[in-house]
Amino acid sequence: MMDLFNSDTIPNILPEDGEVNYYGPILNTKKSQEYFEQLFKNIQWENDKAIIFGKLIITKRKVAWYGDKPFDYTYSKTTKSALPWTKELLEVKELIEKKSGETFNSCLLNLYHSGQEGMTWHSDDEEALKKNGAIASISFGADRKFSFKHKVSKQTVSVFLEKGSLLIMKGTTQKNWFHSLPPTKKVKIPRINLTFRTIEP
Repeated sequence: MMDLFNSDTIPNILPEDGEVNYYGPILNTKKSQEYFEQLFKNIQWENDKAIIFGKLIITKRKVAWYGDKPFDYTYSKTTKSALPWTKELLEVKELIEKKSGETFNSCLLNLYHSGQEGMTWHSDDEEALKKNGAIASISFGADRKFSFKHKVSKQTVSVFLEKGSLLIMKGTTQKNWFHSLPPTKKVKIPRINLTFRTIEP
C-alpha cells in the first residue's frame, strides 16, 4: 500500500532550487480547534521585537520560543531563550516527526490576531539553525495564503495553508527563496502557526 504521507509522494511545490512539501490537513477540524484553544491559552505569548535601522520595533503579532534545551535564537537582531516544551507542543512535534520522518529540537510559534497581521519577505537562514535542515510549519485557526519568492528570478509561488495543515521546507529552500504571510483584510479571525526547527548549538 502506498504511504500517502511519505514525502516521496508529496509533490514539491517549488519549481527549482529548493523543496517545499504541502501535506494538507493532517488533523481534523475538531482536533485542530482543540489545539488552537490550548495553545492560545497555555503558551507564554509576547509581542515580537525587531531592530530595524537601529530602532526597536514592537510587533502586534505575538511569538514564543520553546525547545529541548534553553537554546538561544537570534533573529531580527534580538535574542530569545527557549522555554521547556508544553504537553501540546510535544504531541504535535511527535505527530509531525512521524508524518515527515524528520526530527526537530525547537519551535518558534506565531500568533496573528487577524489577517491584518502578517510577515514580510524573509528567509529562515540564521546561523544557529541546521544548514539545509527541515522546517515544519503547522497551522491552527484561520486559513491563510503563504507565498514564496525566488531570490534571483523573483518568480513567486503561493499555497493556501488550511487549519490543521502541515508544510515542510527543506534542502536549499532558505538559501534560494524568501517566504511571506501576506496581510489581508478578508481574514477576521486569529491564526496560530508552529514552526519546528533544529538548532545546532
